[in-house]
Amino acid sequence: MNKSILPFTKRYSGELIMLLVTLLWGATFAIIKEALNDVSTMLFLSIRFSIVGVLLLPILFIKKVNFSKSVIYSGCLLGFILFMGFATQTVGLKYTTATKSGFLTGTAVVIIPILQTIIEKKKPSKGSILGTVIVIIGILFMSSGGESIISFVSGLGSHFNFGDLLTLICAFFFALYVVYLDVVSKKYGFLQLLFLQILVIAFLGFLSSQFFSYTAFEYPRINFTPQLIFALFYTSIFATLITTALQTKYQKLISPTKAGIIFSFEPIFAATIAFFLLSEKITNFGLIGASLIFIGLIVSEVYDNIIKNGKQAG
Repeated sequence: MNKSILPFTKRYSGELIMLLVTLLWGATFAIIKEALNDVSTMLFLSIRFSIVGVLLLPILFIKKVNFSKSVIYSGCLLGFILFMGFATQTVGLKYTTATKSGFLTGTAVVIIPILQTIIEKKKPSKGSILGTVIVIIGILFMSSGGESIISFVSGLGSHFNFGDLLTLICAFFFALYVVYLDVVSKKYGFLQLLFLQILVIAFLGFLSSQFFSYTAFEYPRINFTPQLIFALFYTSIFATLITTALQTKYQKLISPTKAGIIFSFEPIFAATIAFFLLSEKITNFGLIGASLIFIGLIVSEVYDNIIKNGKQAG
């Protein structure tokens, strides 16, 4: 390796690792959408997180991790919230594109301050409010088809389908998860909470797959194709275990603002990978909407710091 590169990578190791984490997350949208051709959504979730749970078991035994009643309650509640996020996102992917799913999932960033106001009594910043408004406008653009102003106005909301609705619901649950995790993560160990969440998601995924078989909404099905095996391997190992480990170790090296900005690139990665893997394309107004959502996510993270630094400089 070029020695001149080493100081750069060492200095920005936190940023580079978080960018890698975001890229790994971004790839899941296209990979999972392809995998759903061979497996029912809830069964996919159950198998994915069961693999992670089995891999975590030896670590729990080695570290002799104990579980109190209070940590079990908190871990199971976190697991339920996270399951609702993954379930609505995965089912939503059946009805919408990987590109739209990536951007709509990203709106969790602007939902978090709203939930913090309600749950933690933290007043939302001006940047959060402004970012939320921009994101909402972006969603309106993405929900309209066509390439002209007339087609935009006439088609406003016409391209907002059931999958998009589920994905917005998933963004709400992911935001709720982040806020609640902020409350309980200071009280309990990381491994305890992680394992309990994985266990709950795997169990609820299996339970839901059996329940749906009686509703005719989605019959449990699985066909172990190379495509599905790769998706299970990637999402369980790379997009869950490795990303969690990297985020836990390296996110502390950078500020929350920088982390938020880097994570905002997830829908960009999702759209790019979906373009190459699934040949997904987006209309001109859809592109404007995606750009507005991205801008809104960035604004919600950096606006207040820019204003604050500007006042200090003045």
